[in-house]
Amino acid sequence: MIGKAKSISHGINDIRYITGESRNKKHPERIFHVKDNLLLPGLDATGIWDSMQLTLAKSKRVKNSVIRIEVSPAPEHTKDFGINDWQKLWDDFIDEFDNIELLDKNGRTYSPKTNLKGSKGSVWLHEESKSGIPHLHGAFCRIDELGRINNDHDIHARAQRAAERVALKRGWTTAAEVRGTNIGQVNRDCMETLRSMEHWSWDEYEALLRNKGYEIWKLQDGRNVLRGYVLKKGNARYKASELGKGRNLMATKLESTWKKLHTVPVPAKQIPPAAVVTRPVPVTVKGTAASTPRPARAQGSEPTADYTFYQSGSTSYTIGTDGDNRRYFIPEKVMEVFDDEFDYREVANHKDLTDLAVALFVGIMSAQAAPSGGGGDSNGLPWGRDKDEDELERARRCAREAARRIGKKPRTGRKR
Repeated sequence: MIGKAKSISHGINDIRYITGESRNKKHPERIFHVKDNLLLPGLDATGIWDSMQLTLAKSKRVKNSVIRIEVSPAPEHTKDFGINDWQKLWDDFIDEFDNIELLDKNGRTYSPKTNLKGSKGSVWLHEESKSGIPHLHGAFCRIDELGRINNDHDIHARAQRAAERVALKRGWTTAAEVRGTNIGQVNRDCMETLRSMEHWSWDEYEALLRNKGYEIWKLQDGRNVLRGYVLKKGNARYKASELGKGRNLMATKLESTWKKLHTVPVPAKQIPPAAVVTRPVPVTVKGTAASTPRPARAQGSEPTADYTFYQSGSTSYTIGTDGDNRRYFIPEKVMEVFDDEFDYREVANHKDLTDLAVALFVGIMSAQAAPSGGGGDSNGLPWGRDKDEDELERARRCAREAARRIGKKPRTGRKR
């Protein structure tokens, strides 16, 4: 069972929708009145809204004046329900909803109990136009009849907790259980989609998943670079970071996952040894004066690995500007270090920092090639591959050096 709630400013539009009076509702014949709360009987959408306005006018104005609620039980649990059963289900849900008090990590209340039982509202039963699956819609006044405002902080969490409690008391399947059961199928759908693609393309991946019935929400940064995505099917949502094995269905790893699925295994004796970088590779990294840096040398006899071709467990990364781009295949675990160190949600110049860190890591730029940003001398630092140092530790060193030279610029003006 799934519960949703949100406070909204367009109360009259929502009331028209749930009562079937909206033009956007295609099948009003599949809408049934369940019950009203503290309202005169027989009111239409305008009458319900006008009654709420009388209550809202007695208290200070609130922008989001209506609480919209949706309750969706599994269809197998309600197949024999009559209106009285739906009324009882709603009453059970509201009892739990009003009884939940949200606490912070220190045990302090940040969202006190609500009083929807003491607020004007109307509840209606809808049947989905295609599947016929029934679910409840409710619209309640944000201010109760005592003049108190129903708190809407994290109201979505309050609704889901109430639904979980009702489902557990009735022995029904909870949303978490349904989601856990379905996530395996979501993983299979994503992997099958990647296998079916002859060439890597995000647009094709997105289109094929939509054909399988998924909605896709893309998460992009300020430069419209895809940083993540969420799959939605029915009422369940799945973040890409929760899917696959080793998070291999994340946006940053999709291309490398596709390549693994389409790579023909090479006999061990034919696998080329790690090459030695013998010549400088021109690259320009914003924030430095290096356009033709010398390559880093490996310590001792240990060669510098060649990151110019794809290897298992690597992901593609391009450094440079238009006309001077270089593509490398960086170990996924290394890119995770850089993503964590230069989180695009917090660091405004994350791309410049990552470019420099990658340049240092692959050996196309030495510490001496980049002008110091002040503080200390790093000319004595070895930027090659120490045989006793693993790639993760070297990645962390490169990230620290990039941050020291360019400096992290915090992202400002973010809305929470």
